[in-house]
Parts: sequence; C-alpha cells; structure tokens
Amino acid sequence: MMLTRHLILNPAAALLLATAAMAAPAADTSAGTQLEYWSAQAGAPGQAARGQAFFTSRHGGEWSCSSCHGTPPIREGRHATTDKSINPLAPAFNPRSFTDSARSDKWFRRNCKDVLNRECSAGEKADVLAYLLQLKP
Repeated sequence: MMLTRHLILNPAAALLLATAAMAAPAADTSAGTQLEYWSAQAGAPGQAARGQAFFTSRHGGEWSCSSCHGTPPIREGRHATTDKSINPLAPAFNPRSFTDSARSDKWFRRNCKDVLNRECSAGEKADVLAYLLQLKP
C-alpha cells in the first residue's frame, strides 16, 4: 500500500503565500544587467550625459521620453495622450523598473516608435539606462 503525504496549510498561511506570489515581480534581470547587455550589443558603454540628452530631446517629433516620464523621471509620470499614470522610470525610485527583460523590451520598442518613429538602437538604450541608473534619491 502506498502512503502519500498531503501538505495542509492553515488559511492564514495559504493567504500569505498567495499574496506574496502575486506581489513578487518577475525579476529575471536588473537595470545594471540590461545596461551591460545593451552596452555589449552597441560595442561601447552607455553614457549618462548622452542618455539624458536623448531622453529630453524631441528628435523631430511631437514627444520626447520626458513628455510622459518627466524630467528627471523620478516621480510618477502621465501619458501625454491617455493621461494614464506611469510609475517612476529611474530604478532608484522604482525597484521594479527594468527587472523584467520582456517587459523592458516591449516598452523600449513601443516608446521608441512613439518618440523616434523607429526602434531605439542598442547604443541609445545603453545611454538611456546609464542616465536612469545615475539618478539617485
């Protein structure tokens, strides 16, 4: 006869575990790791000064990154068209910022197309990340 064990949690412990699982970010990376990756792809390290200039420039279009994320991007921003709130972009002000590579790739792609009418280059991404990482409280 085979005996099996069942783990039975009391309701409070089960609720605590479920809440923790839902609140945990999908941290498969970090902003620093992404900076290293995009710098390697660009063949040069990201430069914060260039990133700041890129972030605040309109590039011939209607918007800049700072149009929605603010200057500096350390507080909640607002989307220029929808007025939806946007969490602070700088990692020191939002610990979940740039911790999910798929999400970061999605938003770089979307936002670069809005601002530049094209995807950002690896160097532009590295520069923006270098700028964002140097912003501290």
